[in-house]
Amino acid sequence: MSDCLFCKIITGEIPSNKIYEDDQCYAFYDIQPQAPVHFLVIPKQHIVSAEELTEENAAVVAHIFAVIAKLAKQLNLLQGYRIVNNVGEDGGQTVKHLHFHVLGGRSLAWPPG
Repeated sequence: MSDCLFCKIITGEIPSNKIYEDDQCYAFYDIQPQAPVHFLVIPKQHIVSAEELTEENAAVVAHIFAVIAKLAKQLNLLQGYRIVNNVGEDGGQTVKHLHFHVLGGRSLAWPPG
C-alpha cells in the first residue's frame, strides 16, 4: 500500500527506531510512548485491521505473538505487559494497518485512562 504509514516504515521510506525485523513482521518503538516501554509489532503484509484476518493470513498473528514474547523477555518486561490492538475508528485505530502495541515497564491500570 503506497500511502500507508506503516508500509513506508517497513520499506525504510519513513525512519523508525527498529527493534526487530524478520520476513513476516517488523517491530519499532512508538514515537509517543504511553509507558516506559512501548513498541509496535506489525505484519509486513498489508492487512488493514483484525477484521481482515482470514484463515489464509491469520498465521502471521501467531508469529507476531511469539515475537512479542521474545522481545518482552529481551526488554526485561518480567512483571508483565499489555498487548493492545485497536480495530476501526470507534476502536481507536488511527493507522489502517494491523498492528499490536506492547506496553510495559510499569504497573498498568484497567480500564486504561
